[in-house]
Amino acid sequence: MPENSSCSSAGSCTKSSCEGCPSHNGGPQSFLVEQNKFSNIKHVIGVVSGKGGVGKSFVTSSLAVNMAKKGYKVGILDADITGPSIPKMFGAHDQILGDENGLMHPYETKEGIKLISVNLLMDNEEDPVIWRGPVIAGVVKQFWNETAWGDIDYLFVDMPPGTGDVPLTVFQSLPVDGIVIVTSPQELVNMIVKKAYNMAEAMHITVLGVVENFSYLKCPDCGKEIKLFGESHIDEIAKELSVSVLGKLPLDTSYAAIADKGDFYSIENDHLAKATEVLERI
Repeated sequence: MPENSSCSSAGSCTKSSCEGCPSHNGGPQSFLVEQNKFSNIKHVIGVVSGKGGVGKSFVTSSLAVNMAKKGYKVGILDADITGPSIPKMFGAHDQILGDENGLMHPYETKEGIKLISVNLLMDNEEDPVIWRGPVIAGVVKQFWNETAWGDIDYLFVDMPPGTGDVPLTVFQSLPVDGIVIVTSPQELVNMIVKKAYNMAEAMHITVLGVVENFSYLKCPDCGKEIKLFGESHIDEIAKELSVSVLGKLPLDTSYAAIADKGDFYSIENDHLAKATEVLERI
């Protein structure tokens, strides 16, 4: 029986098969992994999406930069093991090595943001990661408890899309304070948001709110907002789920250029001001 699957009947449920299932003993089994003595992480924020291609890493990095610019000590754990993009966005290419204690030390940008990603462990960052799910999940846990993070106020976890091994591992193994769901203004947004929301509910994880990316394109000549992906329905969906809309981000080619250049810290993203306020209240 998969971890956290619902028990179809009492007769098919055993103690060994239902560890982690919310129905077992009235609540989910705790698989939390403790921090090591070289880490003092105060808040863990997951950034998730129900599907790929919605700019989740962009939102993760934007939140991290916004909090860093407000004076907080920030880190990013890149849990998208097979599709890591965080290092390139911050111009991080140096390989991370272990120390005498067997711990990794995160890459630290010149602005002080700490990063850990599989791309920072590889000889060639363009080599593919061809691992099965359990191995990938194990690496995510190693990034958490085998990295000397030092003092961190907010650790953002950039997760792969969907509701598979990695989100499950993060929700079970890390002390997640809450998640931000990232989506885009398409008709299937209803299903996408609800899948991520329902997984968080099943795992007893707080949903801090929803961010809509690619919400509109502003015409460079007249300033008119063009809805490339159709009218947004995020406000209605958020109201139905009783969660906040934390921001609506435009499709801005200058953002992509800065990310490709590896100078993400220079981005000024006022569209996530509400998200920043919510994070500060945790």
